[in-house]
Amino acid sequence: MVAGFPGANADRDVAEYVLVGAPLDRSTTYQPGTRFGPRRMRAVADSFEDYDHYTESRFTDLAVHDHGDVRPGGDVEEYLTFLSGTVADVRDDGATPLVLGGEHTVTVAAVRALEPDVVVCLDAHLDLRESFGGDPYSHATVSRHALDVAEEVVILGGRAGSEAEWERAEREDVTVVPPDAVEEWEPDVGDREVYLSVDIDAADPGYAPGTGTLEPFGLAPREMQRVVRAVAPKAVGCDIVEVNDRDDGQAAVLGSKLLREFVFAHADAVADGDDR
Repeated sequence: MVAGFPGANADRDVAEYVLVGAPLDRSTTYQPGTRFGPRRMRAVADSFEDYDHYTESRFTDLAVHDHGDVRPGGDVEEYLTFLSGTVADVRDDGATPLVLGGEHTVTVAAVRALEPDVVVCLDAHLDLRESFGGDPYSHATVSRHALDVAEEVVILGGRAGSEAEWERAEREDVTVVPPDAVEEWEPDVGDREVYLSVDIDAADPGYAPGTGTLEPFGLAPREMQRVVRAVAPKAVGCDIVEVNDRDDGQAAVLGSKLLREFVFAHADAVADGDDR
């Protein structure tokens, strides 16, 4: 049995944050292995310091609970429905859900459960396809599914997509921020609720080679950290997806650290009375 996320030691009934593993691994285009993402991110987090000097808080004091993994069966649509119900239960209990993928398709379940106004994705790919290889639930369709729920999708670090996807991205409900502009981007969303999805392939492969569809000319970890900390106070939930087992742990370390950055920044905003 895989140990829980280090520092996620709160009981469920008092938790402010609930981590849900979602090891879906069915449509990765190039390198499979996302089923190992939740396990790897839990494992590498054991080396992190408990204390965060930005917020002067300790992870173990922030009431994080690890629900464990929601394991997929044979039908992806049924799995997304069940996973969505699990995320909705977290929300209904008054906690903030944190999803560890798994391929990016798991984001669809979280967005359906939380119904945010805006979905902010750190992602190399636009993911605006209607289907890919005949699969309407491919990980290349996530942004399109998100637009069935949210009024806007913002793709930070987007640099790859089909011609049809780039044409779709020209509509008012999609904003693509290229890698060289992410450093200056600010989450100008007003009072709208945001869901944050972190596809680890937003990072340049030199920083996170353990992912399914590698795309050069990407973001540096520090740029991703800044985005996560900026969006977290406005967010109703977060996921880290597309981490696999095809490297020496670099992608898992980055993903796990970004999850903790979200919790620290979100909890600090709540403590300061920011009601998002």
